Amino acid sequence: MTQTVLITGAHGFLGRHAARHFAQQGWQVVGMGHGDYTTEQALAWGIHTWIAGDICPETLARVPAPPDAVVHCAGGASVGQSLAAPLRDFERTVHTCVAVLEYVREHAPQARIAYPSSAAVYGGTKAAHIAEDTPAHPISPYGLHKEMAEVCCRDYAEQHGLAVCLVRFFSLYGSGLRKQLLFDACQKAQAGAFEFFGSGQEERDYLHVTDAARLLFLAVQAASPACPVVNGGSGRGLSTREVLTALAHCWGENLAPRFNGTVKQGDPQRLVADISGITAWGFAPSVDFQSGLRDYVAWFKQGQP
Repeated sequence: MTQTVLITGAHGFLGRHAARHFAQQGWQVVGMGHGDYTTEQALAWGIHTWIAGDICPETLARVPAPPDAVVHCAGGASVGQSLAAPLRDFERTVHTCVAVLEYVREHAPQARIAYPSSAAVYGGTKAAHIAEDTPAHPISPYGLHKEMAEVCCRDYAEQHGLAVCLVRFFSLYGSGLRKQLLFDACQKAQAGAFEFFGSGQEERDYLHVTDAARLLFLAVQAASPACPVVNGGSGRGLSTREVLTALAHCWGENLAPRFNGTVKQGDPQRLVADISGITAWGFAPSVDFQSGLRDYVAWFKQGQP
């Protein structure tokens, strides 16, 4: 019998890749969120049924039948947006998470839930590799609201026996992402003005979105009332200078990144994952960063379809 997964935020970057991966594994995908798909677009991303609307009880009531799994990809989009509009970020992250948990409690208590959280919950840390038992200390509304959503997930798992798994993703990237460092860098390369915030020594851990989607599939299998937590990353730190130098090489012009020394509010110096948790699942990243970066630059130059 075909299993069904409800994926919220399935019009977004991570959500649509998760939808495609579940469909490739033989699942029937119900997608929900803002935006719209043509029938052809929905099928291309593996979405069998699309429900447009806010993630709220009224929209969740339109799900045709109780799903076997839920992947809640909807939520706040970035640190910068959370600083500009913290209430909106709270509503998009915490309110929607509780709405999904309550829907599962009432209508699909057997469903396994995967929640994509963020390394932003850790805040600033000097650890070479951040383990899951590192105390949360968010330094932005985005990170704080992700932590609050995690607390809600744990509460529903403990109080109501829901099967949940939390995946704290580090820096996701891939063709189709129209924000964050790589998109900004491509726009600046196109304009010939290759200057950036910070010192260039900031470190991030990059995971390709197709690997992230694969990890969410594994998280559904690992979900339990114990609410396990894993880091979603590659385990490899890259400095901003390294990333931008590599991107300039892919771009094919003589560009050298310059840094203004100004630290952006809410940005920690280093975020690199200890991935022993997902390694124990048998997971290893399949997309090499250099090849993923080449594909990203090619996608940008082709006009960002």
